[in-house]
Formats: sequence, structure tokens, C-alpha cells
Amino acid sequence: MKLQKETRRTDWPDKKRYDDACAAAHAMDLFGERWAMPVMRELLLGPRRFSGLKTSLNGISAKMLTERLEGLEAAGILVKKKLPPPASVQVYELTRWGYEAAPIFQAMGRWAVRSPRHDPGRPFSPVSLMLSLRTMFSADAAGDWAGRLQLRMHNEDYFWIRDQGEIAIGRGAIERPDVLLTGTPPAIASIVYGNRPLDDAIGAGDLAVEGDRSLIERLPACFPMPEKTSAPERPS
Repeated sequence: MKLQKETRRTDWPDKKRYDDACAAAHAMDLFGERWAMPVMRELLLGPRRFSGLKTSLNGISAKMLTERLEGLEAAGILVKKKLPPPASVQVYELTRWGYEAAPIFQAMGRWAVRSPRHDPGRPFSPVSLMLSLRTMFSADAAGDWAGRLQLRMHNEDYFWIRDQGEIAIGRGAIERPDVLLTGTPPAIASIVYGNRPLDDAIGAGDLAVEGDRSLIERLPACFPMPEKTSAPERPS
């Protein structure tokens, strides 16, 4: 009897896989390569062009970005497609299954922000900030706070909306925003997370506010930061 020869995928070398049936270990097979998760993060708010991804991912080379996009496409996490006219440009977008990874990023963010080694002073992108705002928002702390915020970062529009308790975030302009906040991601984060006075940021030219600034002044209370975990004791 002739045995059927087993075939293996050539686009996913076995040496890069964990020899483990655990589904969590398999998740790391899928997106555990360096830069893979930041690439996925940048696509969680919708399709992006190659140039936009490279600009948002501080320190990644074009070669590395190409490799990660190809690997994630082979894994079924994203697809490459061409937008219809008048855009007619090639973009990368998460598959429906790829978008289902969003709660993983939120859980990891809530867990890792407690690390004593987490350095919020490192570079981060507008998408990273928007996802952070969704992850760290506390409905209990916010109470009746509601509003339509337009955030303009790096000449691109993003939005944050809380209406009847529901949160919506994304890229693009919205109609009738209550306030327009213009600045860099670190500048916006400094007033939300860093207890920086709003007047100080505006006076330094780091932020510009148009509209109901009282909504911005109440933002820090909506995002209480968890305590850092205690550093492990060293053995004597």
C-alpha cells in the first residue's frame, strides 16, 4: 500500500512554530513575530496604505513591513486589495477574523500598563492612542460624561463618541462635533493620563481646542490609571 505523502505549507517554516497544541501558543505562531502585532494594531481602525503603516510604525524598515504584511496575509489575518476609483490605491485590511483580535489588544493593554517597566514616554501612533482611550475608559468614573470629540493628529482626523453609554472610535471626520482637539498623540495623552493642565498645553502651543472645552477638562477623570504591580523581590 502506497502511503500518501504529507504536504506542508512552505510559506510558514516549521522552525518558527511552537511544538504545542495550546491555542494560545498557536496565537503566537500567528502574530508573535516582531512587528506583527503593531501592524495589526494599526489596521484595527480600518484599511491603511503601505506608506501610512510605515509612517505610523516608528523604526520599522520597508523590508520588515513587507515581510510582516506577507506573513499576516498568509495566515489569513489581513488581505491586500485595491480601492475603487477615484482613490485607486492599494491598501491592507484585516479580515473579519483579524478584526476579532481587537479584545486581545485591549486585554493585553490593560494588563501590561501595570508593568513597572512600561515607558509611556516612547513614541506611539494616533491609532495607538485611540485604542488606548477605548481600553482605559471607565464608565463608572465617567458617570454622565458624553460627547462627540474630533481629534486631529498628524493632519488626520479621528473621532471619539460616547452617546447613551456606548463608545465609538474611528478615523475620519464627524458631523457636529462638540469639540475639536488638535495636537500630537503625546500632547493629548499628557492631559488625559499625565495630569497636565489643559491651559499649560494650550499655552505651550502643544494643543488647540475649539468648542466646548469643559468636555476636555473632564476627560482625565474618565481614564483612571491602574496601580503599577509591585516589583518582584530579589532572592537574598
